[in-house]
Amino acid sequence: MLRLLRNLAIAAAVALVCTVGISLFWRLIGGGPLPVHGWIALLIGTLGTVGLAWGLMALAFKSDREGWDARVDNSLDPAIHSADDPDKP
Repeated sequence: MLRLLRNLAIAAAVALVCTVGISLFWRLIGGGPLPVHGWIALLIGTLGTVGLAWGLMALAFKSDREGWDARVDNSLDPAIHSADDPDKP
């Protein structure tokens, strides 16, 4: 549980740093000050992106650790058969 909370804190910190960085870049290119609703939307979008990336990478590592990638049945994939016989479409 402590590991999950630590990872959530790291994800929140990354989202906050990205939000501030994007806001500073926005001002640098002449976008003007960001209103409160802009900050909220930017923070939610950044946190959602970081969370989605974190979740998908966790699933990829879990799949690799448990061997799900090795159990894939590619016998129905038409690309495999066409690679064996270049004359077949």
